[in-house]
Parts: sequence; C-alpha cells; structure tokens
Amino acid sequence: MKLVNVGKQKKRCGRWLALAAALWIVPMGVSATQVRIFKSSGASDFLSGELDGISLDALGRLRLSQAMELVARPEEPFLFTAVAHGDGWLLGTGTDGKVLRVSADGTTEVFFDAEESQVFALWADPDGTVFAGTSPNGKVYRISKDGSSPQEFFAPGETYIWALARGADGRLLVATGTRGRLFAVGSGGQGEVILDITDPHLRTVAPAADGSILVGTAGEGLLLRLAKNGRVQTLHDAPQPEIIALTAGPDGTFYAAALASEASQVDLTGGSGSPASSAEEEESEEDKDSSSKSEKSVFDGTGSRPSNFKGWRSEVFKILPSGAVESLYGFQDETVYSLLWDKDRLWVGTGQEGHLYSYRGDGMVLEKKSDERQIVALLSGTHGPVFAATNTAALYQAVAGDERKGTYLSRVFDAGAPARFGSFRWWGEAGKRTTLQVSLRSGLSAKPDATWTDWSAATADRDVPLADLAMGRYIQWRVEMEGDKGATPRLDVIELSYRQRNSRPRIQDLAVLEPGQILVPSNFNPSQQIFEPAHPSRQGIFTTLKGSSSSGEGRLKPLWKLGYRSLRWKAEDPNKDKLRFDLSFQPMAGAGTGEWLTMTEELEGEHYSFDATVLPDGVYRFRLVASDEESNDEADALTAERISGPVVVDHSAPFLLSAKRQGGVVEAQVRDTLNPIREAMVSIDAGEWVPARAADGLVDGRRETLRVEAPTGTRLLLLRLMDAAHNVVTLDLMKELQ
Repeated sequence: MKLVNVGKQKKRCGRWLALAAALWIVPMGVSATQVRIFKSSGASDFLSGELDGISLDALGRLRLSQAMELVARPEEPFLFTAVAHGDGWLLGTGTDGKVLRVSADGTTEVFFDAEESQVFALWADPDGTVFAGTSPNGKVYRISKDGSSPQEFFAPGETYIWALARGADGRLLVATGTRGRLFAVGSGGQGEVILDITDPHLRTVAPAADGSILVGTAGEGLLLRLAKNGRVQTLHDAPQPEIIALTAGPDGTFYAAALASEASQVDLTGGSGSPASSAEEEESEEDKDSSSKSEKSVFDGTGSRPSNFKGWRSEVFKILPSGAVESLYGFQDETVYSLLWDKDRLWVGTGQEGHLYSYRGDGMVLEKKSDERQIVALLSGTHGPVFAATNTAALYQAVAGDERKGTYLSRVFDAGAPARFGSFRWWGEAGKRTTLQVSLRSGLSAKPDATWTDWSAATADRDVPLADLAMGRYIQWRVEMEGDKGATPRLDVIELSYRQRNSRPRIQDLAVLEPGQILVPSNFNPSQQIFEPAHPSRQGIFTTLKGSSSSGEGRLKPLWKLGYRSLRWKAEDPNKDKLRFDLSFQPMAGAGTGEWLTMTEELEGEHYSFDATVLPDGVYRFRLVASDEESNDEADALTAERISGPVVVDHSAPFLLSAKRQGGVVEAQVRDTLNPIREAMVSIDAGEWVPARAADGLVDGRRETLRVEAPTGTRLLLLRLMDAAHNVVTLDLMKELQ
C-alpha cells in the first residue's frame, strides 16, 4: 500500500471528508518505482538468448536437447548440399566446386573436383553412382561409387543446376536456372525439357509416388505439380518469391518452404543469376570451356526479398494428396534452407542463427542451435537427422539420448535506469538425477564488459535473493542444466524483480497561452458547463473549467472565454512514475513578499485554465511543481519545478487621452496601461465599422495617435478599441469634442 505524506494529508482532510459520503474505499495507486518485474516465458522470449545443449519444446520451455555430435568440419568455405553415400556422406561445396566424402568416423577427402565453382545439387543412386550438378555454366557429372572415372553426363546450356532427383520413370530430373526449365535425362545423357515456365529458376523438385512431380520456383514463388500426362497445375502462389525446399511426408503428403530473404542463394533483384543480367548465358561455349573457376560467391547478391516485402521471411506449407495447401508455420526472422520428414516429424533447418527445428503437429520446437549460421541440408540418420551447415562448413549427426549438460545465457535485460534487483524466481522441474542452477550478473553498460560484476555463485534455489548484487541498469542470467540417462530438467518461466533508483521528474516546457484562450477536452460541451462563482472557497480564489465527461481527455481543443488565462506544460518522469502537479503564483510588484501563493494542487493533466479576473491588473509569474510522490515512498519522492516568464494580467480597457478636430479629421490620442492596442475601428453615424488609421501606419503600441475622417454634419462618431487582452471600450468622439 502507498505511504501517504502526513503534511499533505492534513491540508487535504477537508476534501477527503467531503468525499467520504460518496466513497467508502479509495483505491491506492501502484508504486511504479517500488517493484517492476521482468518475465520470460515461451519461445519468443527464450529465443533471444544463447542456447548450448539446450532446446525449446513445443510449449516454449527450456530443456536439454537431443544429443548431437560433430562429425566433420571441412576446410571449404561454403557447403550447399549433402547426400548419404554408403556408410558416410557426400557434401557439395564452393567456391572450388568440390564434392567431399565424409566417412562415419569423420575422415574427409575429395571425392570429385569440378571445373565449375559451386556444387548446388547431388544425387546418389542405390548402387552408389553419384550425380553432381555444378554452377555456373551448369553441368551434371556422373561419378562412380568409388569416385573414379567422373564424366560429363548432361549439359543443358543453363547457368545453374539447382536440384537433382530420380523420376518415377527412371530418368534423372534436373531443375535449372536462369530460364526455369526442368529436364528429364535418360541413362545415355539425352535430355528432354518436360517443364518450361516464365519464372527464372526451378529451385527444388520432388517426385511423387503416383508419377507426378512437385516443383518449386523462384521468381513468383510458385508450387507446381507436373502430372504424368504433362499437364501443369499451380498448387500454391506463395507471398514469398522463392520455394526453396520440398520433402515427402507420410501417406502422400509433402512439405514445402517458401522464402523471402536477403540471404537466399538466388538473386531476384537484377543481379547475377537473374535473366536480365546473367553474363554466363551471353558467353560463348568456347569462353565457357576456357574460363577458370569463378571466385564470385552466391551470397554476393541481394537475395529474394523485395525491399517492400512485409510478410513472413519464411513460411512452411503442407501439401495434401488432394493438392490442397495448408500453412503450418511462419518465421518472421528465420531463413529456412532445408526440410526433412524423419522419425515421425518434420525437421526444419534455418539461418542466420543456425537453428534446427522439428514440427510434430503441435508447434515448432527448437531442437538445436549450431555454431554455424546456416543449416543448408538435412538427411535421415540412425537416431535422428544428419545436417550440414555452412559459415563455416560442418556436418553433424544426432546420437542416442539427450545432452548430459547444457547452458542457457539470457539476453541482456534493460531496467531503463540504474536499479536495485530484488529476487529471481523460476518455475520448472529439477531433482531426481537432474539439476538446474542459476547465476546472475549486473552492470551499467549495455554490453557486458569488465565493469560488470562477476557471475554470482550458482544456486539451485527457486527463489534467489539479489540483495548482494550491485546496482546496475542491465542484468543477465544464466542457467546450467545437467541430466542423467534420459532425464532432463526443464525451465518454464522466470521472473526477475527490480526497483529503479528514483530520478527527478523533468519539466520540458511551461507556456502561458494568449489571454482568453482556454483548453478543454474534445468532448467538452459548453451548454452543459456550470461555472462556479469567482469568490474565495475551499479551492481558493481561482475558478477553473471542468470537462463534461472523462472520455476524450487525451484530446484537447482551444476555445475562448474572456477573462480566462491558461497554462500548459510538458513533463515526463524517467521512471515512468505517475506525476502530480501543483501551481502557484507570485505578483512581481505590490506586496513584494516574494512568497508563492497556492493556485491549485494535485493536478493530473498537463494544462490548467482559470478565471484571471480575480487577480488585480499587474505582472505575475507562475510556478509549476511536478512530484512523483504518488509512485514513491515519502522519503524517496522527488520534485522538479519551472517558473514562467512575466505574465501580464490586464482587465482594463484602453482609454482616450485627448481628441481634437483639424478640418474634416479628428485626431485622437489613446492609451492602454499594460498591453498594446491591437484593434481600432470607427463607425460614422451608426455605419459599418472600418479600421482607424494610425499616424505611424500600425496599431501596435500602448499609446497611439489615430486619425479619423469626420465629414461636416457627422452626428455620431464611434471609436472602438481592443487591447491584446481583449479588453474592449467604445468611445463617442463627438461627445469628447464638445
């Protein structure tokens, strides 16, 4: 409960007693600077940290991940594709266009060295014969099981060979770019175009059991089905411009991944690889044969994400046997590179953070975070997936059981201001062969450095007091898990409480509006307004305006009311505390006591309009005091103040000093005590009001000489004067001349 300032309590008791008849219970405001809580729960929160041996389950909870072991780390800079081969694997790489053979024990050797710089596509037949698709100057090579006798098998005259697969009729399917053609190649290397579309790239291909072929394009992002009779059907037109991966699921289903990413291997924005600028297509065959391997990286382009694209960066779809397409999951920040159906679930490999996910029908689960940035290929393994990653190149495989140990490092949390930290609490499961320990550190710099505290001692307590942790604006927590024989601890939710060090409110501006201008809520209805009498009361001498209802208070509109003045200010609190405002005033002449006299207290808004006719003519200053007491203990509350410039309060109209006739002109000397005269109008014999002419050409001073035309026979000559405070007087000059 909020602590109340006793001094102010006495001053306010009259008002509180008046309210007691209407309110039995007064709700206390929450002390904003007292306690705030960081809370992390669910995948979106935990994914912002670093996971090592830790995964996220379908409910977004942290646990030990399935055990993965590094098989090999090739020296090639880029790895693009992989296939199983014998008791090991083959990897297609760049920028030297090599196919590497990795044995089960991790031994790595060159299986094939192509003339071209990249190997994007590999296929291995059951007898061990291998086909490698190279780019640019796309060719397909056939290599024997032991890597001997490689030979050029098929040259389609395309720039890129993106995908290879064995069709139901036994022919090799070759998906190409940049002219968007699919070839079926017989055993002798004779190719036939079986699909030719306007999209520049056919990125992926997957034969179906019924003899049809699914094809994903890059350009319009089309998912196509080519029937046995050659008929082409569009199954899905994705918002993303590229279908990058296809995999066969159970019972005739398929899964596809659509992509719109700057990190795509395809440049759809006019760079290398697009139909409009493919220099390779313009080269002669002689040039192609004589050219050395290109050193250009496929990641040099700007990818397949248009600058104005607003949808999911990646999206995974399910294709039913009927051809219907369902969206399964969208990634806002992940780039999907590979898909695999294995062990009763869909596996998804992504970048740029190297995340391996699985989807089991109840949500996407983060299974592994690799040190490499892109998981570009997924293969079936004995205990789970085998995956190839790049930047830098690596090959991993799942092994039996879960990791024995794992560490989770949270992102750095920002308290918004230097703060004292209260406690760290967590919910989950641990014990009985599993442990979960927590440690924390704090600092005043956004990035942990030498000025931060050391990690606190690791503890298994579920409610960790942080009184000994140094004050800081930033804090980070770390969880260390350990399991045993299939048992894993689990972390569901964390809460971290803190209290900001109170900072003084800030008043950015205090403005006094023009005389007569008032600010009211946009829903203000003048017909419903009741004005209180302008005489001393419990609220003091000042009468103010009240809105007709509480709705719409955030929007203001200006109105005019003679005799009123308005103050408007801007203020904020660094701790986001609730502010209350007190206003006082001080005459700049007269009593000269120098004391501030109270106008009003505990204002919640940022403006105040009041009846200034209760103040004698003169010059005043106004003081605004902002306090955060509402959100703090009395001892910690802070205030800020700002004093306005001199403000003229003027209720007296201009007056006539003298008037004399000079022929047909009357010259009038007029004056105002405190404000400049802003308007002088003349009416002759009750005619239309017209401006009076000033001797110096402008009506803008406290004293003016006005010249008024007064023809012979004029009976009524009226002069109407208004000063800057909107005080108005009308004078009969003919009477003054008598």
